[in-house]
Formats: sequence, C-alpha cells, structure tokens
Amino acid sequence: MLFIDDDEEDLQIFQAALDHISSTVKYNYFTDARKALNELRLGSLTTQAIFLDLNMPLMNGHEFLAQLKQEEKLKEIPVIIFTTSSDSSIREMTISMGAVDFLTKPNDFKDLIALLKPFIF
Repeated sequence: MLFIDDDEEDLQIFQAALDHISSTVKYNYFTDARKALNELRLGSLTTQAIFLDLNMPLMNGHEFLAQLKQEEKLKEIPVIIFTTSSDSSIREMTISMGAVDFLTKPNDFKDLIALLKPFIF
C-alpha cells in the first residue's frame, strides 16, 4: 500500500490508523508525488493500492493519476483518492480518470479506521 500526501500530520494519522487496523499491513508513503511516480516507474517500489491526496505542490493528485494511468505497467494499480474535498464534480472527474474510489478525509480517528478497513488486504 502506498500513501501520497504532502501533509506530515495526515501521514502520521494515516499510519496510526493502518497500524490500528492491522499490525501486518505493509505501506510506504511519499510527500512528493513526483518521487513516488519515479520509484514506481523504476520498479524499486511496488504496491497493491495507492491512496492519493489531490492538493499537493510540485505535482498534484490529478497530474499523478493522469501520468500513472498512461504507464502500461502501472495503470492497473488501484488508486483511491483520499482528500479533504467532498466536491461531487471533482469526484466524478477523478473516477473518470481511472481512480477506483474517492474518500473524503474524516475529522475523527474512529471514522478514519472505519473508512480504511475495507481497503486493507
């Protein structure tokens, strides 16, 4: 599992939720989507799914998703948008771009755990 988000606090909360759900789940995280995409392209990083924030500097989530879906060996990786937005037009756009789901970040830790549980393999 891969989590891409430029907010360090969100990364820590996400990691804590994953650790709470399963002590065996393996995950990586990046604060820079460009670096994550490069590692995936090189094959030095593999993942079963990507949780992707949309609002990031340097390369935003839309740009990452578009480039990932153009890569033959990477385009089948499920991408779950994980963002503060709840805008239905943004949801529709990312789903049409190839994201498998769109989750709005909850404010409560228990809600986050409940939201993430179905995605833990």
